Amino acid sequence: MKLIIQIPCFNEATTLPKTLADLPRQIDGIDCIETLVVDDGSTDQTVAVALECGADHIVRHSTNRGLAGAFATGVDAALRLGTDLIVNTDADNQYPGACISSLVAPILCGESEIVIGNRQPWQNCGLPIAKRVLQAIGSRFVGCLAGRPVPDAVSGFRALSREAAMRLNIVTSFSYTIESLLQASEKGMAIKFIPVSTNPTLRKSRLFGSVSEFVLRSSATMLRVHAMFHPLRIFVSLATLLILAGAVPIVRFLWLALAGGSGGHIQSLVLGTALFIAGCVFLALGVIADLLSYNRRLLELTLEKVRRFEAGGTPADRPSAVAPGS
Repeated sequence: MKLIIQIPCFNEATTLPKTLADLPRQIDGIDCIETLVVDDGSTDQTVAVALECGADHIVRHSTNRGLAGAFATGVDAALRLGTDLIVNTDADNQYPGACISSLVAPILCGESEIVIGNRQPWQNCGLPIAKRVLQAIGSRFVGCLAGRPVPDAVSGFRALSREAAMRLNIVTSFSYTIESLLQASEKGMAIKFIPVSTNPTLRKSRLFGSVSEFVLRSSATMLRVHAMFHPLRIFVSLATLLILAGAVPIVRFLWLALAGGSGGHIQSLVLGTALFIAGCVFLALGVIADLLSYNRRLLELTLEKVRRFEAGGTPADRPSAVAPGS
C-alpha cells in the first residue's frame, strides 16, 4: 500500500521546510510514504528548498495556474507514480502531519473513498465571527447541493483513494475544494468528514484578496458545477419563471380586450410575448445543455480509461520520478 502526500506550492520557501518535517514517516497499514511537491510557478526558492528537505518527487508549472490547477496536476502525477492513496495538504503548515493517519484510516478500512479534515470553523474562536458565519452558510449551501451534511466545504486537507482520484476531473481555476466535493457527491462516492486540529497561521491566505471575492468566486464555482450535472433542471427553472412572468401581462391584456378596454395596453402584450419567447429559448437551451452533459460524461469515462492506461502496469513498470510540467 503506497501513500503519496502532495503539497501544492506557490512561493512557499519559508513555510515548506516545517510542513515537510511534520509529515509522518510511518503509518499502520501503509508500506510506503512518499512526498510530491507541486511547484505552481514559484519565483522564490521553493524547488531548491523542496530538494534540500528531501521531497521524493517534484512537478513544476512554468507559470502559475492556481490552486485548482496545482491540485489536478498533483493527482495526475501521483496516479502515474502508482499510488494507492493520495493526501493533499497545504504548504503553509496549516494542518498537522500527525492527523494524516486519522485521515487515511477510513479509506484503509473501506468505509470511505474520500476523507476531508473538518477544521470545525464555527468553533474556531481565532476566526472573526463574520468569517465563521460566512463559512457556515457556505458549507450549508454546498451541503444542500451535495445532498449531504457538509461541515467544512473548503478544507484542503483531504485523502482520496486511487479509484476516487481516477474519477475526479477538476475544471475550475479557482479552488478544487468545492468542485471536487460536489463532483464526488454527484458520482456517488463515499465521503467522510473527520475532526482535525490546525496549527497557528504562519501567513495570510493568497487564494483570494478579500472575503467578497472569495464568496463571489466560490458561488460561481458552485453554480458552474451544479449546471454541469443538472443543466436541464436549471434552464427549465429559468424558463418556467420567464413564461409565468410573461403570462401575467398577456392575461392582463386579454382580460382588458374581452372587457372592451384593451386600447393603450399593447405594451403588456409586447412585454408578455417577449418574456414568453425568452422562456422558450431557455427551455431549448436546457435541452441542448442536457445533451452536452451526457457527452461530458462520456468524455469523463474516456479520460478515466486513459488515466488507468497511463497508471497501469506492474510496480516495476511505474515511473520513479515525474518530469517537470510545462
